[in-house]
Amino acid sequence: MGFFAFIVLGLIAGAIARAILPGRQPGGWFVTLILGVIGAFLGGWLGGLLFNADFNEFFSLVTWLWAIIGALIVVFIYQAIRNRSRA
Repeated sequence: MGFFAFIVLGLIAGAIARAILPGRQPGGWFVTLILGVIGAFLGGWLGGLLFNADFNEFFSLVTWLWAIIGALIVVFIYQAIRNRSRA
């Protein structure tokens, strides 16, 4: 899967991660989508490293699950850092 496919996947995964995580998230939609792209790369890296998952297909369920997991991790960490700095 190419670089631009990971960007599109990350944008969608970021939106899904924002919808899944409860509460009010700091930053707007743009920040969440950027974090989703970073999360998609993180999820792809973790899936490949831990489970030797293959990410060559854009429409593969495994690819989408790992991208969403990575986006959830990144958005959660960002949310925790932002909420901590406001306190």
